[in-house]
Amino acid sequence: MQFNPASDMTDLGERVLCTESYGSRRTQRYQLLPGGTLSCVPDRPGDGGYRSLWDFFMAVFLPQGYPESVSPDYLAYQIWDTVQAFASSITGTLATQAVLKGVGVGDETSTVTAATVTWILKDGTGMLGRIFFAWSKGSKLDCDAKQWRLFADILNDVAILMEILAPAFPACFTFIVCISGFFKCIVGVAGGATRAALTMHQARRDNMADVSAKDGSQETLVNLAGLLVSLLLIPLVADNLCLTYSLYGLFTILHLYANYRAVRAVCMETLNRARLCLVLRHFLQQGKVLGPDVANPQEPLLLGFRHQLKMSLGAPLHTVTSSVAEFQRALEENSTNYLIFFNQAAGTVSVVLHQQACSVDVIKACTHAFLLEALMYWDVTSCVLEKESLLTVQQQLCEESKNKGCSVVSETRRILDRIFPRFLTGLTAAGWVTERNLLGPEEWRVDWTISGKKTF
Repeated sequence: MQFNPASDMTDLGERVLCTESYGSRRTQRYQLLPGGTLSCVPDRPGDGGYRSLWDFFMAVFLPQGYPESVSPDYLAYQIWDTVQAFASSITGTLATQAVLKGVGVGDETSTVTAATVTWILKDGTGMLGRIFFAWSKGSKLDCDAKQWRLFADILNDVAILMEILAPAFPACFTFIVCISGFFKCIVGVAGGATRAALTMHQARRDNMADVSAKDGSQETLVNLAGLLVSLLLIPLVADNLCLTYSLYGLFTILHLYANYRAVRAVCMETLNRARLCLVLRHFLQQGKVLGPDVANPQEPLLLGFRHQLKMSLGAPLHTVTSSVAEFQRALEENSTNYLIFFNQAAGTVSVVLHQQACSVDVIKACTHAFLLEALMYWDVTSCVLEKESLLTVQQQLCEESKNKGCSVVSETRRILDRIFPRFLTGLTAAGWVTERNLLGPEEWRVDWTISGKKTF
């Protein structure tokens, strides 16, 4: 916009020079008044500050720039996350009361030393659980953040139930609360790590710290509300086991339902194995690529979900072959940046990645593995893409019961080379992010090229 102050100041009428906005929630105009004064005029009365208590609430508890600064699924997820946090706060209070009763609070025959030892054993067991779980599953939490988040909340309810029931078994009380502490520390690792992964997904303006901080404020407010409600419930449940168990059951059902709705509301644009499998199946059957908003609601949320063909992505070479001839054949039959070793009898497929393999190469390698799974377990007669080729290779696979899938790998590579460019274009057009992925490859990489030549 061009503005000539000298000419405009000669006009005694009010002129709008420019407009200004604060996200999508506040707009204002700047006017030139007689005498050359620049005046700021909100489009709505009160836009110069907080127009209402609701505006103040949004500024305190929502990220700056909301809703443009977060993902579209942010509000739905946070609403259900708030409900589950409130329910968890209530059941947590019931568990705390039960544990305190179990360690002897209010019992004149109990000693401080016995209570202290029980508490130390409980915390120590939990610390060991935290270290063990982070070591064994830490690298998997990013790939299946929704599944692990739901798992953490289910395990949390189990731990709370154990604490509520522990006083009924005084001989095993210490053992029960130690196991409960072990579970709760696993919950802490899984819940905290997946919360960070979801926060990274929700932050759209490099504002992960702000989103995380506001999430913490929301949780603090909810926990405060839970504490106030707990103050009213504690006198009622102090000596009433039936009411305690009833309230636990009621709020646990609410907690689990809210958690399910929360993780189901999350719409991830990055591909993990479950989402890639869903998208590929639909692509082969319909010729179209599902968008994130369609594929995410179909994604399994239980950790028990496993692909029928066991896949090792980023496998070390020595675990898949010790034969120079087999390695040379794999180099001749596979893509330049990954090698597929398929063992039909064992139901396994191992992918060896090149050092220069990028995210698209990893997606292609995983797609190749799922194509082999389709030949083994899917009904390929329903496919509209490469139907005849897939049926031919499937028939060949049935006839070669003792082979390691070498010829099948070569055939499926040729099929994949024909369809993958269209598939990759469809992924990008549908809104999937292909520059990074959540397919969870191991860190092993092999360099089988020297001066541009394949070696063995």
